[in-house]
Amino acid sequence: MNISVTFNPAPENHGYKIKRIDLEEQPIIDAVAENVMAVQRGTIIGKENVQISTVEHGLAALYAFGIDNCLIEVDAPEFPILEGSAIRYVEEIKKAGTEEQNAPKDYFIIKKKIEIKDETTGASLLILPDDQFSVNVLISFDSPILSNQYATLENLDDFESEIAASRTFVFVREIESLMKANLIKGGDLDNAIVIYDEKIPQRELDRIADLAGISHLPIDNLGYVNNKPLVFTNEPARHKLLDIIGDMALIGKPLKGRIIATRPGHKINNQFARLIRKEIKLHEVQAPVYRIESEPVMDICRIKELLPHRFPFLLVDKIIELGGKHIVGVKNITVNEPFFPGHFPGRPVMPGVLIVEALAQVGAVAIKSLPEMQDKLVLFAGIDEMRFKKQVLPGDTLRLEVQVLQVRSRLGNGEATAYVGETVAAKGKIMFALVNM
Repeated sequence: MNISVTFNPAPENHGYKIKRIDLEEQPIIDAVAENVMAVQRGTIIGKENVQISTVEHGLAALYAFGIDNCLIEVDAPEFPILEGSAIRYVEEIKKAGTEEQNAPKDYFIIKKKIEIKDETTGASLLILPDDQFSVNVLISFDSPILSNQYATLENLDDFESEIAASRTFVFVREIESLMKANLIKGGDLDNAIVIYDEKIPQRELDRIADLAGISHLPIDNLGYVNNKPLVFTNEPARHKLLDIIGDMALIGKPLKGRIIATRPGHKINNQFARLIRKEIKLHEVQAPVYRIESEPVMDICRIKELLPHRFPFLLVDKIIELGGKHIVGVKNITVNEPFFPGHFPGRPVMPGVLIVEALAQVGAVAIKSLPEMQDKLVLFAGIDEMRFKKQVLPGDTLRLEVQVLQVRSRLGNGEATAYVGETVAAKGKIMFALVNM
């Protein structure tokens, strides 16, 4: 059967969606972990009576290339297996090229250990905090040929050279049952690594070899029996790592964290992806990472060059992130703040209006950093839907995050969130007026 799969550009915040163009209604299914229907020898996503199988290799390639939004059209109930790896997908993505969108990259940053175990199989996956996405995999089988193997990927930039070409693998003893279940194709098994690790009668071995399209083997010659040689000495472990990336793509957000997997498979991978999606829902708004020892992007001297505010009304101490129209500032709250004696005597609490003012000042720094805004004075013009959720007290470190959504000749607006630790202290929308200096 000929199968075509097409990766189409998609707008910001679209995510991965798969469209069955061979069906009359052309249904579209969100490629998320909750829509996984089955995990036998691959990941099958679906909705009601519509499904698409073997999606993991294509999704792994998208994820590895940092592509967050894609509409995938397929004219069959499965993605083509191709070489049993992700290399063809990688090649085609490189030919087509990618385009950077305006929305900020929405990482889910792992800040604590998340773990899942299957006591029956001995499989486990955990993810630990890390500055980037990385994966370590250990596989183990009751096999003299494939007992233990280890693979690692420290950086997604190495996906193409280190992981993408790794093929799926199958034991000779499994071939016939998998063919009957239509889970591997017969007549040419170059899209899988074939492992002969258990002696069987010569006649039976020859029959299976004929089914699989491989040469007849002497019963004593245990080992890898492919027509094509291994791409890597630990290719099976690397393929398991490839599968993990494809299954983690169903989380819906890129991750920053280190995955350590022992005896992984699609079933536990999907359970793990669902667990992380629950964590994302619990922490839908994540506080920006702040390392006190890191050099700031802007210190107070640079901030004073951009803002006219001075003591006692300059309410940002440093900028720790600045990218495009996204900015994060820090205000250290001490008991010596001039507003505490009056707000309130004996119970110092930072006034909500000053938290909003601090957010506005950080947003003003972001706007003033734009080349076309150098000659503008940025004034605080209004707030909308501002909610205060936590008191800010002496000793707190206030992290002030602003996403400037729009800047015109005379007006600007953005979304602003203030955090204390991992907790939202205030959140809402702010408006700016831009006037000539």
